[in-house]
Amino acid sequence: MDKINKSNVVHRLEKRSLLIAINCLAGLSILFFGYDQGMMGGVNGAYDYYTRMGFAHKGADGGPVVDNSLLQGGIVSVYYLGTLVGCMVGGSLGDRYGRIKTIFLGAAIGVVGASLQTSAMNHVWMICARLVNGWGTGILNAIIPVWATETAEHKSRGQFIAIEFTLNIFGVVLAYWIEYGCSFYGDGTSSFVWRFPIAFQIPMLLGLMAGVFYFPESPRWLVKARREDEARYILGRLRGDTGEDKEKAEAEFQDIVSSCEMERQNFQHQSYYHMLFGIGSGKLHTGRRVQLVIWLQIMQEWIGIAGVTIYAPTIFGIAGLSPEKRQWIAGLNNIFYMFSTLVCVFTLDKIGRRWTLYWGSVGQGIAMALAGGFSYLGQEATKNEHFSKGTAYGNAAISMVFIFTSVFGATWLTVPWLYPAEIFPLEVRAKGNAWGVVGWSIGNGWLTLLCPVMFQHLGEKTLYIFAACNLITIPMVWALYPETNQRTLEEIDWLFAADSIWNWEAEKNFAMLKQQGVTGELGTQAKTDVEQGSKRTPSVVHSSDLQE
Repeated sequence: MDKINKSNVVHRLEKRSLLIAINCLAGLSILFFGYDQGMMGGVNGAYDYYTRMGFAHKGADGGPVVDNSLLQGGIVSVYYLGTLVGCMVGGSLGDRYGRIKTIFLGAAIGVVGASLQTSAMNHVWMICARLVNGWGTGILNAIIPVWATETAEHKSRGQFIAIEFTLNIFGVVLAYWIEYGCSFYGDGTSSFVWRFPIAFQIPMLLGLMAGVFYFPESPRWLVKARREDEARYILGRLRGDTGEDKEKAEAEFQDIVSSCEMERQNFQHQSYYHMLFGIGSGKLHTGRRVQLVIWLQIMQEWIGIAGVTIYAPTIFGIAGLSPEKRQWIAGLNNIFYMFSTLVCVFTLDKIGRRWTLYWGSVGQGIAMALAGGFSYLGQEATKNEHFSKGTAYGNAAISMVFIFTSVFGATWLTVPWLYPAEIFPLEVRAKGNAWGVVGWSIGNGWLTLLCPVMFQHLGEKTLYIFAACNLITIPMVWALYPETNQRTLEEIDWLFAADSIWNWEAEKNFAMLKQQGVTGELGTQAKTDVEQGSKRTPSVVHSSDLQE
């Protein structure tokens, strides 16, 4: 294939080895994302940082005493404003110019943002740097899951994304322990303590920039861009280009072509505004899909992961742990969190997205409720000078925190990032995934502002609110979210063809369309195409079926 650079890995690798290579590069971006998320916790506690930024001073116990919580929170939360803007830009660019070029742009902006943060001399500089870094992260978050899902096979799509999010939490762990080690540098007052951890993310982004142009473009985007020869070649290398594998690859290619043609015929221009309200999308119902991914990401935050992150040190203090031991326990919790994500790798494609969310909500809800109860009992026992009981209840609360984060890592961490990359039509898939990042940004920003107020006024009762949110997600997922597991990205358009919002109606309509032959087996036709060298088959989808 002369149109593809000779140094591209697609010429040397094929099938599973090529998929692994693609997901390793995508995983590097997700590793950066996790590292960037976990980094600011340790940076905020560095003496040179909080005095230089002017939001705290050193207290009697050696820790920071915050004088300006609005400034402290603003420096952290402006990052989410950046991701909000960046994901919208990334979605548009990804659909127009391709996945590879957009990844390079996101990484380049991220390098600029990280460099500005590393060299920051005051809070205004830092706020601007965080905003730029958020732009880059938002672009990458909008496009990386799309690229990964569009190249993966539908039978193992979830597994590959789950592996990437193991790397995401590894990034959080890496940031924590690097900052823990840097805290022992000199007397702890050097700017190295916080500048080095920030700078450490730059090599990850440079590696992403250096490597991305040696990797293949998404074959689905190439079909959308009418570069079908390149798309067929890359898909053949991904699935196999000999024997039965070649027939399956050709069948998948023809399915992509047919679906793309159908979308072109039925879609009017789809801006973000059109997508939000479903204007001009006909039976493809993009407005419904946008609402689903936004609220799934918002609920990912409200089920308690942000609250546990904030409240964990308090719970560990109830158990009577010293500040040093609290650091070790928090670090150990992150390691358990990372290994728990491996559960999702082996279960997500077996039990599906919906059942993964179900059991996660049940386990997390119980853990949240018990963590709140044990925290209350521990505080009461300590007040009444029953210190041994207080320590026992505190240890029980710590156990619930470990259980909660482990269950979350095995369930809710991955699905809200995978689902948006799966359910949107090819014409607007990157924009659709960007709406998921919008939901994540809203959920994080919302909780960044509300959590301190909630814990100040409600204390451990806040954990009961998170437990209730877990309970709410069960009927929400059951009623509104169709299963995408073991379905091709092209079949999912038919899953959302029903006018009803309810999941059971979507499944009934999908079964009816499939029975009528709207989505059928392509194997026999594909074999003929391969033999005749045809570039397309008669469409197995009928555009008239999706018209209002």
